Amino acid sequence: MSNISYYTPEGFSKLKEELDYLIIKGRKSIAKQIAEARAKGDLSENAEYDAAKHAQGLLELKITKLEKIMQHARVLAKDQVDTTQVSLFTTVTIKNKQQGRTLSYTIVSTAEADLRKGKISIQSPIAQGILGKSIGEMATIQTPAGSMDVEIIAID
Repeated sequence: MSNISYYTPEGFSKLKEELDYLIIKGRKSIAKQIAEARAKGDLSENAEYDAAKHAQGLLELKITKLEKIMQHARVLAKDQVDTTQVSLFTTVTIKNKQQGRTLSYTIVSTAEADLRKGKISIQSPIAQGILGKSIGEMATIQTPAGSMDVEIIAID
C-alpha cells in the first residue's frame, strides 16, 4: 500500500512550517527544560527530569512522523487538477434534493480537512459519494444521518 499523500501548496507549506517549528523551537525548549531539571540535582529521583526526557521522546516521535509524511507528500497545484469530474482538490457545488440547499466543498486530503473552511476529506462519506461524478449527475450519499440525494451543480 502506498503512503503517498497529496497536498495543496498551502497545505504542504503549513506542514513544513510545523516541522521547522518543532525542529528549531521545540527542540530548543525541551533542551532548556532538561538542563533546568538537571541543575536541580540527583537525576535518579528527579521527576521533572523524567518528564522533560519523556516530552523529548514525544517531540522526536512527532518530528520523525512529520518527516516521513513529507517524504511521501506530493504537491498538486490547482492547474494540475481535472475539473471535468469531481476529484481531489476540486471545489464542487452540490444541491441537496431533499432540502433544496446548495453547498460547496473543496475535496482535500485528510490532513488538510477543515469543515469550517469548506474543506472535506476525500475519505468522508460526501466526497466518496460524489467522486468521479460530472456536472448534472446525481448521487446518493450514505451519511451517518441517512442517505442524501444530491446533484452536482458546478466543479471548479
